Amino acid sequence: MNIQDKVVYQIYPKSFYDTNGDGLGDLPGVTAKLDYLKELGVDFLWLTPFFISPQNDGGYDVADYCAVDPRFGTMEDVDALIHAARARGIGIMLDMVFNHTSTEHAWFKRALTGDPAYMDYYIFKDGTPDAPPTNWVSKFGGNAWKYVPALRKYYLHLFDVTQADLNWENPRVREELKNVVRFWKEKGVEGFRFDAVNLISKPAVFENDTEGDGRRFYTDGRHVHEFLKELTRDTGIDAMITVGEMSSTTLENCIRYSNPAEKELSMVFSFHHLKIDYKDGAKWALQEPNLMALKNLFRIWQEGMAAGGGWNAVFWCNHDQPRVVSRLGDDACYPVASAKMLAACIHFMRGTPYIYQGEELGMTNAKYTDIAQYRDVESLNYYQILLDEGKSREEALAILAARSRDNSRTPMQWSADENAGFTTGTPWLAPPANYRTINAEAQRADADSIFHFYRTLIRLRKEQPIIQKGDIFFLERENASVIAYERAHAGQKLRVYCNFRAANVPLMEDTLASLADAGWTKLLGNYEGLAAELRPYEVVVLEKD
Repeated sequence: MNIQDKVVYQIYPKSFYDTNGDGLGDLPGVTAKLDYLKELGVDFLWLTPFFISPQNDGGYDVADYCAVDPRFGTMEDVDALIHAARARGIGIMLDMVFNHTSTEHAWFKRALTGDPAYMDYYIFKDGTPDAPPTNWVSKFGGNAWKYVPALRKYYLHLFDVTQADLNWENPRVREELKNVVRFWKEKGVEGFRFDAVNLISKPAVFENDTEGDGRRFYTDGRHVHEFLKELTRDTGIDAMITVGEMSSTTLENCIRYSNPAEKELSMVFSFHHLKIDYKDGAKWALQEPNLMALKNLFRIWQEGMAAGGGWNAVFWCNHDQPRVVSRLGDDACYPVASAKMLAACIHFMRGTPYIYQGEELGMTNAKYTDIAQYRDVESLNYYQILLDEGKSREEALAILAARSRDNSRTPMQWSADENAGFTTGTPWLAPPANYRTINAEAQRADADSIFHFYRTLIRLRKEQPIIQKGDIFFLERENASVIAYERAHAGQKLRVYCNFRAANVPLMEDTLASLADAGWTKLLGNYEGLAAELRPYEVVVLEKD
């Protein structure tokens, strides 16, 4: 499959569209909005998990991989969605959470009975109640081991305590997971996203980490490439679109994961560029975004993946990240200009663009002011951790307002109607108050909207081989306010200049006037004409044959 001209749209079903008034988005809601997605022009819909789950982590705690949680609908609803999407030229991608299962999964329940076959599906280690096997830290806070008194053993949970890590060293586990992929493939699913997949291979010896939180022992582990090759080969998904979520990974590993010759995955998500506002690398410590670090990370990963034959998924937002227009743009003074600039910045890069629901409208962070408004387990855990560390209530809420995963999980803003047109009931999570002005209905009617700008970006990718296949080289490397790069292919060139400041900024290597004199012409922008300097949050895309 040619993935170079494709665009993927991510849907968090719980927050997309509710058809039965229970306040939760559902699978029929996705089907009901397929014409909107067809109008936008996307090729694939990545749906986050809708499988049976206790929902302790938004469905990423799966209790049955091959059954639909009744909150989202039925298997017949899945079949109808796959069929209706395919009729519109859109493929369905499912999210496979294969690093861990819910502790409610039948396998784990069997393990808790002491059944040795099923205990070997997970990672159990001896220990006493006050002495975990290692000092590793869970991604959600606290120690990564949970003691089971009846077994006198601990189980590993790199995420929530209700998410027990699977033992991929066990061939039976790998075969069970292959069967899950085969099941959905036979249903007509056309792609897969593999959650936290570079964490599946654990070390032979479990030891304390005297330098960090333990991740250096299990990230991009010793057998991970073998396991992915086996999964791809034995399920026949090598011709499908597949993407792996890579936690704290390396460029070298991501080249291996995504180089077609390796036969592992089509592409990878890496997250280094979304940690440039983490103070000292800590998610829950705020700092102003380091734009020079952002520039350098894009350059290293874009140019490095190209040199090694790897392929990036390019993105700003997903169900775990704050809204980018609130994070790196200006959602108060320049909401439209900054949303368009941020979109163009990645859509002209080398890689497959991912749009997270509402990003094409410029949806913002939730701007909640009370802990009672939050629902996310990670946010609730860290609110208490921040208070325990001595932060005031106001300080802790300010950090959550910038970092919480609930920022991305607020209901999709369809219209100015009550509850943003998402539900006729009470939404499970309150939408931001700005849905009265930021919504799909208004933007579809406005030819100059963010929505129509995204339509143009998607159309250009399909029309222009240079965007799909071109080499990439970064410009303005010393300019702390501008991300700029050149694409080149078959005698054609494109240049993209993005101003990340709420002020006019000059270029350092050229001027826009000199580029025009040299034969560069404007292909796209978010302002009329060309000025002497880049205007606040301006993007200018120039082309030259």
